[in-house]
Amino acid sequence: MNILVLGDIFGKSGSIAVKKHLPTLINEKKIDFVVANGENAADPGVGITKKNVEEFFNSGVDVITTGNHVWDQKETMEFIIQENRLLRPENLAEGSPGNGFGIFNSKNKKKVAVINLMGNVFMKKSRDVFESAKKISEKIKLGKDADFIVIDIHAEITSEKMAMGHFFDGKATMVFGTHTHVPTSDHRIMKNGTAYQTDLGMCGDYDSVIGMNKDNSLKKFMKDPKAEKHFPAEGLATICGVMVYADEDTGLAKKILPIRVGGSLEERL
Repeated sequence: MNILVLGDIFGKSGSIAVKKHLPTLINEKKIDFVVANGENAADPGVGITKKNVEEFFNSGVDVITTGNHVWDQKETMEFIIQENRLLRPENLAEGSPGNGFGIFNSKNKKKVAVINLMGNVFMKKSRDVFESAKKISEKIKLGKDADFIVIDIHAEITSEKMAMGHFFDGKATMVFGTHTHVPTSDHRIMKNGTAYQTDLGMCGDYDSVIGMNKDNSLKKFMKDPKAEKHFPAEGLATICGVMVYADEDTGLAKKILPIRVGGSLEERL
């Protein structure tokens, strides 16, 4: 079982890169299931629209996760109710529209649970993420309720993501972090068989400041009165993520490989 997960798709450049490169990656790497974080896909790099969602599904994404920017496009609160393949963090306030997890069928007819969580530190107020993680780990069991379990922990600080990785080690196929837009180099298989990476980075233009125009961002930091409201960089984007080879008998990871295609980052296939 080959599972591909992609970091935050950022703005127009990230969306173009995913639509261009993803179908080829799926074909060449024989990918069975694709998860991508889409919370920054809408122009100007915040939220996600129905059009974004449809384009990503048409490009081969199976499930879209989100995070703290999920409601930045007002239309999302309406169409997320009908689209179960678009997730919002499970630990948002009670009564939030949409779902924080789901079980989906892969191309090879396996059941894949995808769980979307959001950190508590330096993030928008939400319910305790570790309490939510404990509850959902009791609800969805690997090998019983799903053949594979994929978890996106959308969080600011590395320690929170690492702790979540250790909590789910042996209980999930993989745990990956999103949100910081910078790929970490700690991809590995943990002691009990769960693939992990602290942050996948973004699918976006890296000749930028985490996706935003670098010149304007510098003006912001320098307190230049000519600085404008942040807007995305629109150069060639790099697709960033990891591919996990998972054991169809145990549901645990056998191998994890970084994926970086296009743009200014060194290519990794």
